[in-house]
Amino acid sequence: MLNPHLELNQDIFNSDVEKTPTRDGFGKGITELGDIDNNIVVLSADLTESTRADEFAKKFPERFFQVGVAEQNMAAIAAGLGVTGKTAFISSYATFSPGKNWETIRTTIAYNNANVKIAGHHSGIATGPDGATHQATEDIAITRVWPNMDVLVPCDSIEASKATIAIGKTTRPAYIRFTRDKSPIITTVKTPFEIGKMQTFWVSENPQATIFATGYMLYYALVAAKELEESNIQTLVVNVATIKPLDKVLTLTLAKQTGAFVTIEDHQVTGGLGSAIAELTSKNYPVPIEFIGLQDTFAESGDPQELRVKYKMDTQNIIEAVKKVIKRKK
Repeated sequence: MLNPHLELNQDIFNSDVEKTPTRDGFGKGITELGDIDNNIVVLSADLTESTRADEFAKKFPERFFQVGVAEQNMAAIAAGLGVTGKTAFISSYATFSPGKNWETIRTTIAYNNANVKIAGHHSGIATGPDGATHQATEDIAITRVWPNMDVLVPCDSIEASKATIAIGKTTRPAYIRFTRDKSPIITTVKTPFEIGKMQTFWVSENPQATIFATGYMLYYALVAAKELEESNIQTLVVNVATIKPLDKVLTLTLAKQTGAFVTIEDHQVTGGLGSAIAELTSKNYPVPIEFIGLQDTFAESGDPQELRVKYKMDTQNIIEAVKKVIKRKK
């Protein structure tokens, strides 16, 4: 059942559940930050409306910088602002930032521990018809390897707003990932959020496996858990909103409790959430793991739901992965 202590959206399994893009939460979060902190500045690489930076730009034009199609320059300018007392957010599609400007971010932001937050939009195959060139499916991997860098992937627009505000109150570099496609609202304004803390969204008395999901894919994990319970297979579903720093204590606690993991992400399975979980458990408490995500391939252009089915990232494949990992445990 849904964890009663987390004030989750009780309509989550309804066919008419509210859906909004997680990028909407970014726009709301940075605008709220702008109200409470005059040192918040936002930079855009000619994608102001698409990345939902437009409301901030309208409300705080003196703190908004349109740098044009120049992602490397945007990162370097933000680094300068970040080491001189400002909290700088840079906003673009994730394939361009942190993709195209990876080295600039590494050298000017991460290396200098500059107070810059990288908002990567249009991530994953949820970008759909724009195709592989715009479907960022490697961005978690290329950001979590940087020293000093936090990496966050909110599950819905409400959590996206909370995560944006939370990183805006820190002085560390951070990468936060957003999607374009509308996705179900899972949390509420009352659901707690803390950087670096996982939360168990689906609980059961005798769980046989733990499902770790990040971003909007958490919704499909919850649907799978509900269907599995109807077949007398009990699981836990954990929302991993922060991939770095990973919640090591809870991860290892669940490894000992359930002895089997499934990881779910709209990202390459190499280098993403699954890799982070596997790195931790292999060193401390090895358990069998099944990985849901892109399997070393680029995706096609198409409807996001059709793509999830094609690349075996839908509810049915999650259910099969859970059953498989439980058998491996035995």
